[in-house]
Formats: sequence, structure tokens, C-alpha cells
Amino acid sequence: MVRADSPTAATEGERPEPADGGGPDANRWSAGWSAVTRWFRGLSWRRGLVLAALAVLVALLFAFHASVPNTVGNLGSLLETFLPWLGLAVPVLLALALWRRSASALVAVLLPVAVWLHLFGGQLTDKSSGKGDFTVLSHNVAAQNQDRTATLKLLNGSGAQIVALEEVAGTDVPVYREGLAAAYPYHAVEGTVGLWSTYPISEVGVVDLQMGWTRAFRARVDTPQGPLAVYVAHLPSVRVKFDSGFTAGQRDRSARLLGEAIAHERLKKVVLLGDLNGTMNDRSLSPITAQMRSAQGAAGHGFGYSWPAGFPMARIDHIMSKGGLRPTDSRVLPADGSDHRAVTAEYRY
Repeated sequence: MVRADSPTAATEGERPEPADGGGPDANRWSAGWSAVTRWFRGLSWRRGLVLAALAVLVALLFAFHASVPNTVGNLGSLLETFLPWLGLAVPVLLALALWRRSASALVAVLLPVAVWLHLFGGQLTDKSSGKGDFTVLSHNVAAQNQDRTATLKLLNGSGAQIVALEEVAGTDVPVYREGLAAAYPYHAVEGTVGLWSTYPISEVGVVDLQMGWTRAFRARVDTPQGPLAVYVAHLPSVRVKFDSGFTAGQRDRSARLLGEAIAHERLKKVVLLGDLNGTMNDRSLSPITAQMRSAQGAAGHGFGYSWPAGFPMARIDHIMSKGGLRPTDSRVLPADGSDHRAVTAEYRY
């Protein structure tokens, strides 16, 4: 016999709630929390010490990259060329630390993260500050350019008043001269580098990089705001070889010569446009970078990588200035027929 107040007397669908107010959702939450706490209890400080050491090593390479010597294969310059990419080691180390459930490795991974953010975190933000007085552009158009029509369209539509081109083959000079004539009535070409402008160009003089042919020159450009010394340069290429490492001796010598020429410039306001075959982090470019300000670093969007065009991995195409010129914007343009991407910057005089 069943009493009326017995739980079995409840009608179907009227089952009483558990006394603690729980249910399936509460049970799942409790089980998930238990799994998390069990995982954390399984962490070990003694496990993964090698991973922790590797994380510390990566942090030290970031913090003291200038101390890596160039005496063997220019390893220091090679590291500095691709220094931001060393950060890819962090997610790998983090995944391995989680897999090993190593408390020491998880804490150590925070070190390279902190140093990377200190060095490059500022490049993750937009630093543009409005419209400038004029726009400059630099582009290595490539002697083996696969689509010069696309390159001319890009240049003519860029809105730049001053355009510097590097690696202009002799047979291509008439192509660019004719293709840019309508938008840029003034131009100067020396060797394989050229300058096109909507403003008058004068006082053109070769900068000897001791390469056997001309790959740099200086010119005066008279903007509506005042005169500007413009340097156009294409420093020698570098190579990574298994037998000799990072071969950059000729590039480094040319950087010193270009830096000396800029240091003796008589005009106050100076702009350098060109393919320097090195990044701002590379110590070997210090004769230039120590006296000039990068437009990308001051007013850019992201890292501004320009080479190779298909998947840019380094910023070796530069726009720099000194003498009080203030960059207000810096961008990398879409790929065209070259293996480099064009870079632009706006300046306030």
C-alpha cells in the first residue's frame, strides 16, 4: 500500500527537484571544474626543465640580440633581420609546456612574451596622425618585373608626389619615363635607380657605393613647403649560404658610404628612399639608421613587411628622414609585377 505523501505517489512529470537545486547543467559544470582542478594538480615544477631553459634562451636572444656576434657568418645580422619571427617559438613552447604539464615551462614562456611585446608591441597599433604636406614612395620594381603595366598603374595611382624606383633595367628606363610622364613631369635616372616628381628636381649627384656601377644618388627637390634633399639608394644584395653564412660584406661597406654622404648633407631636411637589403634592427645599417627616423616605425600600420611580395617576411624597403620632417602615415601597397612591394609615407614639412 502506498501512502499519499510518498514520493512514488507523485504524478508523472512532477518529480521533485534535488534538494541542492542542481541539475544536468550543474553536474556538467561540476565535472568540468573537477577536470580543470585535476589538470592543475598534475602540474609539476620538475618536469619540462629543458623547455623552460629553451624559453629563457629565446627571451635572452630577444633582449640581447645585439650581443650575438657577426664574426662567424654574420649571425647577428641574420638574427636581427628576422628577429620578430623568433616569436613563433613561443606558441610552440607553450603547446609543449601544456602537453608536458610543466609549471616551470609555463612560467618561463612568459619571459619571451614579455620581451617580444616590449620590442615589437608598439608595431601592432596604428600610429598614423593625419594628412601630411606631401607623399613619397619607394619601390624596387625588379629588373625581371613580370607585369610592368601593373607597376605603372600602381605608381600613377599612388597619389605620391615623389617616387623613387630601384633596380630599373636600362631597357626599362624608356618604359617608366613614358609611363610616368603625365603624372610626374620631373625625373632623374642614374644607373639603375631613378626619381620621379611632381616638384622640380635639381642638383643631382651620384653617391659612390664602390660597386662598379651607380646604385645611389642625391637630388634636391623643391616642394611648395621648401627644399628637400632626397637620397635614392639600392644597397647590394645579401645571401644566406651554408658554407659562409650571411654574406653581407659589400652591403655593409655601401651602408657606411651612404651614411657618410647623408651625414654631410648641407640641406636640413633629408629623405632617404630605397631598398637597403636590411631591416631597421640590423646593426650593420647603423651608419644610416643611427641618424635617420623610419617612417614605418613612427607612423606605420603593423610591421610593414615589403619582401618578398608574395608573402612578405621582412621590411628591407625603407623611407627614412631627418631634419624635423614628421611622418604622419606609412603604408605598404599591394603586390604588382615586382618581387618587392612598394612602400609610401606622408610627411609634414
